[in-house]
Amino acid sequence: MELFILLVIAIFVMMYRGYSGKNATRFINDQITSIYDKFAPYSYKKVREKTKQLGKEYKPRDYIIQCVLIGGFAGLIAYLYFYNIFTAALYVFLGILLVPYLAYLRSKRIYSEFIFEQIQVYTSNTIMEFATRQSFVKSLEGVRESGLLEDPVAGDVDRMIELAYKNGSIDESIKYFNNLYPFYIVKNMHQLFLQITKEGARNSADSLEQMQLDIDTLVEGVYRDRIDRANFHKRFLQFGIMLYVLVLLVQYLLGKESYILLLDRWYVKLLLHGIILINSYFLIKGEKYYNENVGAE
Repeated sequence: MELFILLVIAIFVMMYRGYSGKNATRFINDQITSIYDKFAPYSYKKVREKTKQLGKEYKPRDYIIQCVLIGGFAGLIAYLYFYNIFTAALYVFLGILLVPYLAYLRSKRIYSEFIFEQIQVYTSNTIMEFATRQSFVKSLEGVRESGLLEDPVAGDVDRMIELAYKNGSIDESIKYFNNLYPFYIVKNMHQLFLQITKEGARNSADSLEQMQLDIDTLVEGVYRDRIDRANFHKRFLQFGIMLYVLVLLVQYLLGKESYILLLDRWYVKLLLHGIILINSYFLIKGEKYYNENVGAE
């Protein structure tokens, strides 16, 4: 074990000495970026770039803290389960491997929340612009010129305007945007504008006002849901951690010496590995649900 640790340190030092940067933080950051750029799918690179623009991307210090916390907890639990340094080291390694995936889930949540906020701006301002311009395309131009939208939504609105002028109707534009952002409020608002455009703008004020109220109600519900989900997430993590401690409670009841004798049996070790893996799978699935289902719909 000591030889393995020394080998890892030696490799890291050799890589660092050959680096032309000026500090360790820069070196670690570039290594992480290099790995992401090489192996991450395009969709994640796009999400990560937007997260970086928003100033919410994990910095090297955040990754190091995550590695220490998750790896340290995994190693501690594994050692208290098996009293074997090699097994503990293996779980430390597996725990650290989870850090990039958890960062990926977090970035997806941040990106999803950003997109929903942009959709809120898009729908609300399009309705307000229509009150004065009485044209869906002109309303889109007004929203674009306001500078309130950011990419990728801003670019997609530009594409909508381009398609509307090219085809002489808004049908293709609406279909294009609905496919990219299949939100309830987007589809309903677009359907209303289709009806107004095809049937004329008579008596549309009440319908648009009701649509704005629907948007405000939905947005309020989404933000309330986020708060509730964040509180539930904390309780979920506490419950998940307590599941690992149950085996330690059994160990306390049996006594340490009796427990260590049980570890000589292969099926006991297999059972303990199963408990760790099942608990870990439970936590990862919970994290995935929390970060992917942001409550936008």
